[in-house]
Amino acid sequence: MGLNVAIQMDHVSSITIKGDTTFALGLEAQRRGHALFHYTPDRLSLRDGRATARIEPLELRDEAGKHFTLGAPKRTDLASMDVILLRQDPPFDMAYITATHILDRVHPKTLVVNDPASVRNAPEKIFVTEFPDLMPETLITKDPQEVAAFRAEFGEIVLKPLYGNGGAGVFHLTREDRNLTSFLEVFERLSREPFIVQRYLSDVRKGDKRIILIDGAFAGAINRVPAETDARSNMHVGGRAEPTELTEREREICERIGPELKRQGLILVGIDVIGGYLTEINVTSPTGIREVARFGGTDIAALFWDSVEDKVAAGRG
Repeated sequence: MGLNVAIQMDHVSSITIKGDTTFALGLEAQRRGHALFHYTPDRLSLRDGRATARIEPLELRDEAGKHFTLGAPKRTDLASMDVILLRQDPPFDMAYITATHILDRVHPKTLVVNDPASVRNAPEKIFVTEFPDLMPETLITKDPQEVAAFRAEFGEIVLKPLYGNGGAGVFHLTREDRNLTSFLEVFERLSREPFIVQRYLSDVRKGDKRIILIDGAFAGAINRVPAETDARSNMHVGGRAEPTELTEREREICERIGPELKRQGLILVGIDVIGGYLTEINVTSPTGIREVARFGGTDIAALFWDSVEDKVAAGRG
């Protein structure tokens, strides 16, 4: 089955291929004989009900520094594609939301992964609140008094932007920390959006586990251990990846959320678990599959394309 696959992403020249999940998905698609096309979100248009983009033929190579070749751009009706990978990184802002509305015009006849309506309705730090018994205590608010009361109740907290990503703007505050008011003032100036506050989980020093699910089923996992001088485990800010196995509690979490992910058309999802608590459900551009493969785990890119090809074939049928 040769498919036409368009990837909506941050420009391919900007990625670091060693750990880039979008790159890994593209390589596997190319290996299977699918034709790849590339475009950035700013090249997406909607006119007279038709979603188009200036797409470029894309060839990938697993060679740092010369990992891609792009052909000439051509304005193309996205309905002519078989699959579109919605893979640009957050922030999850109005530009991101607008892109999902445009892609709604071609999905599901053209399979958009993940489902744009579900991505729009399931931002990572809000979707997870549908499973409160699996989470640490969590507050979403813009009210400084509520944040202060939350810290008074739990002592140590983590404060972060509601729609941020990659560990940006994440702060660990103790009961005695005198910076809380200043942090809230900075957040107020930077954004009109609420922030999210969670009880600090000391088990984060042992690692923040990234678990990948394909079509609602467990596919692989890595543990991300924060640097000694940082509270964040994200690898691009110094976290260290290491192999891991799932605990019984982590399997229970996957089994609980898996059916809902499948129902919503969220084929590729990365969840974050610390000390047996679910902290995020990442649906926009989840990462981690190259790290899983590096430690000898499942070839998640292959599982992904098996699922996508089956869905395209079913749609054609």
